[in-house]
Amino acid sequence: MSEIPAALHDDLPWVARPGARAWRCDPAPTDVRAFHTALPDYAPTPLTELPDLAAELAVGRVFVKDESSRLGLPAFKALGASWAVHRALAGRPRGTVTLVTATDGNHGRAVARTARTLGQRAHVVVPSGVHPSAVAAIAAEGAEVTEVTGSYDDAVRHAAERAASTDAILVQDTAWPGYETIPAWISEGYSTLCAEVDEQLAGLAGPDLVVVPVGVGSLAQAVVTHYRSRPSGHAPALLSVEPVTAACVLESLRRGGPVTVETGGTIMAGLNCGTLSTLAWPCLSAGLDAAVAVRDADSARAAARLAALGVSSGPCGAAPLAGLRAALTGPGADTRRAALGLGPDSVVVLLSTEGGAANPHTTTGHDPAC
Repeated sequence: MSEIPAALHDDLPWVARPGARAWRCDPAPTDVRAFHTALPDYAPTPLTELPDLAAELAVGRVFVKDESSRLGLPAFKALGASWAVHRALAGRPRGTVTLVTATDGNHGRAVARTARTLGQRAHVVVPSGVHPSAVAAIAAEGAEVTEVTGSYDDAVRHAAERAASTDAILVQDTAWPGYETIPAWISEGYSTLCAEVDEQLAGLAGPDLVVVPVGVGSLAQAVVTHYRSRPSGHAPALLSVEPVTAACVLESLRRGGPVTVETGGTIMAGLNCGTLSTLAWPCLSAGLDAAVAVRDADSARAAARLAALGVSSGPCGAAPLAGLRAALTGPGADTRRAALGLGPDSVVVLLSTEGGAANPHTTTGHDPAC
């Protein structure tokens, strides 16, 4: 992958991909949902309808998938961590191992919680800029925490080095050549979220658009896989949202191949990833209808708006609303609306991946953890 500056070229960083709704792939394994439903703390998270947003954005209905309380944690990440660790341990002799990962906050805490629940050890590596309260939450799960100077990509490299021992398993949610099995399981784990949305929308036409935040792309990979594995029938448009400081999906789509971008500080720190998962890229390049990048101020306003409507969301979780607003308003909005196939009766689902408790964000330019 080549590295390019994160500076973006248009007033609204946006790219559309005609034909994505016709692409098809294999579905996620069906036993993922059964595994999650058997967990003691499992319950479907709410799908909350927000008519005020639908009126503001001139669409039929808007729903928010509220991941502010998932398996006892304030973000969706436990779905992937629990399934991946279950699969990884199933192939090993019984005994204690150390689960190692790098994180900007939520994934590391999910791995640490899974380790504690299963009587295993956890070692979590965090990059510069992760909020002290997020680090403390990971440590409170019983994990050893190592803070490293540098970016998220630097932390991933450090975690991979620390996991290179016989009693350790790297549980990373991004893939690279030679390390793909566990990231694939993590993405499979997220399929439960999509299956819940289907059940919660049962009897309702749609969705016509699903909006997903993107960091390394594993959740977006799960979303694309879910909606592009349907053999026939209605296929929704899929829109990814990233910070302008870390728009690796958008730039990769523009360039026609995966690129690494320089990253900067953002309150959407869980999306502050400069390199896509190698497993995610083939799905995203073929199955995403469009990508948009948003500013911190846009995400902060979206989080405040969701809070006013009764939905707790951190800046990563609010990014889909920020991206939807950016796409459907301002100069060029009619063209973007047409690219997404939206009309006055369209049904939109926003994936709010974290609650406010996951991220003690401010709007002062600090870089807390999503």
